[in-house]
Amino acid sequence: MVQTIVRLGTALPFEQVPELLAFLTGVHVSLETVRRLTEQAGAAQVALEERALAHLEREAPAVPVGPAQQQVSADGAMVPLLGGEWAEVRTVALGTLTTEEEHDAAHAQNITYFSRLCSAREFIRQAALPLHERGIETAETVVAVMDGADWLQEFITAHCPDAIRVLDFPHAVEHLARAAQAAFGAGTREASVWLDEWAPKLKTGEPEDVLVAIRRLPMHDEDAVTVQTQVLGYLTKRRDQIAYAQFQRAGYPIGSGMVESANKLVVEARLKGSGMHWARRNVTPMLALRGIACSRQWDQAWPKIWRELRHQAEDQRRQRRAARRAAAHPEDREITPETAPPPGEQPSKKVVDGRPTPDHPWQPGYDPYRLAQARAKS
Repeated sequence: MVQTIVRLGTALPFEQVPELLAFLTGVHVSLETVRRLTEQAGAAQVALEERALAHLEREAPAVPVGPAQQQVSADGAMVPLLGGEWAEVRTVALGTLTTEEEHDAAHAQNITYFSRLCSAREFIRQAALPLHERGIETAETVVAVMDGADWLQEFITAHCPDAIRVLDFPHAVEHLARAAQAAFGAGTREASVWLDEWAPKLKTGEPEDVLVAIRRLPMHDEDAVTVQTQVLGYLTKRRDQIAYAQFQRAGYPIGSGMVESANKLVVEARLKGSGMHWARRNVTPMLALRGIACSRQWDQAWPKIWRELRHQAEDQRRQRRAARRAAAHPEDREITPETAPPPGEQPSKKVVDGRPTPDHPWQPGYDPYRLAQARAKS
């Protein structure tokens, strides 16, 4: 039943779960129970993944053998937090490249997802775990299709430096459009005609021809020249990543739609609903659950989550028992530097030879009110 509640809470807004659960199972739970159990399960999954990452960093175990042809794409998406703040969730999508007759180029299958709300540097570190589990280090070919953000290039360098780097084609076309609009004006027929001519040539021709065409655009003011310079600098810096004709002849994908779909499927479908605002601490636990659910790994992951939850519950019960014993027998509590009496001063004893001393709260006589005060002070 806990698993059912958590699975529903992972897929649907918490407010919808109690009614649906009652309809499906006849079990009635409160909204807060749904929220609490789902957040606890997400936190347990995060704890399991963090321990696995620590083991990976400490022990450097053998890399599992993964598919020979793999694609990796990463990107970010914004989610709303409490207080009107927005924060970027980063996601990496990993897929096995296959070629089928109905497809012109290789496409990814068996896609898995990993998302976190954290800095780019920390995400690059944490992504080592899913990439290791996919055996990306043993792949014969890794195609890294991403946009041109600097942190994404750092990501590739950190995890698969020998990967074939491909600038996402639609992203490159956006830069062509910027140059055309700077030359002819936004929304003009001339800008559309120019883009319709050169976007296909970028996809099937030589990159140098497109760069020359950008240089020849008629720029009429300093702002237009600035845009032209920026676009040329951006694409020239990534000259090796825009050889789309060469990539397609080799059967490589040239679009990062895999991770753009992941942003919608894993992140936005659950965290950007109408009126939703998240506490920062609850975002990553939900992303951890969304990752295993959307990667079709729930059946393998849930038994580990359940064991982690049971261990946490047992630890909490043990701590409560220890706290009750300490409250009932304060004389048995461990002496620490904070609780130890000053040098030369010994704590007064409450019982000697089985008899209460004058310092005992029951002396003189049994006084429930004084006893309650003594307990409160202890």
